Amino acid sequence: MPTVNATCVILLHGLARSEGSMEKLDDALTVVGYKVINLGYPSREHAIETLAAMAIEPALAACNDATEISFVTHSLGGILVRQYLTHKEIANLKYVVMLGPPNQGSEVVDKLRDIAGFHFLNGDAGMQLGTDQLSVPVRLGPANFDVGIIAGNQSINWILSTLIPGNDDGKVSIARTKLEGMNDHIVLPTTHPFMMQNAAAISQVIYYLANGSFNQKTD
Repeated sequence: MPTVNATCVILLHGLARSEGSMEKLDDALTVVGYKVINLGYPSREHAIETLAAMAIEPALAACNDATEISFVTHSLGGILVRQYLTHKEIANLKYVVMLGPPNQGSEVVDKLRDIAGFHFLNGDAGMQLGTDQLSVPVRLGPANFDVGIIAGNQSINWILSTLIPGNDDGKVSIARTKLEGMNDHIVLPTTHPFMMQNAAAISQVIYYLANGSFNQKTD
């Protein structure tokens, strides 16, 4: 069991969301003893390269009394961690747990980014999440840190799912959540918009932070 203030967990929400979307995770992690930092960032106002430092550096400063730091991210939040760690080192980084990350981009962006209103709704960062050579997540390369990835296989948006090959969570295919160098990967029956509030996903986050792997047992 982690001790209060010894391990700090930074939560990073997804695109066009707020810190409120991570509140259930915040509460669950606080209950088991972690110091949790859950700060918002203006995900639609800047490109990924700018957002990474903007979102992560204030959170790191708030963890200044921690001996270990871990991240739990949703969607774009995971890409911000990858972007940040490409250029910066976090000496006491322990684990990163990503929920629904478009680690290889999303076909949804490929198909919709030229449609009027897409940039307005999703900003520069949203435009950077496709699957082509302009895609930031595709360009970032393998993980050089300990990361576990949770993917969902249910969708509440069948229209978007028709744009995505294979099983998906309504925004990202299971295959495109994966990342070379990842430590573990698990698929859960949950959807992209709500996986960070899903009880099974929260349980797996807590398990990974304690054990460095997911609970892959099936009852």
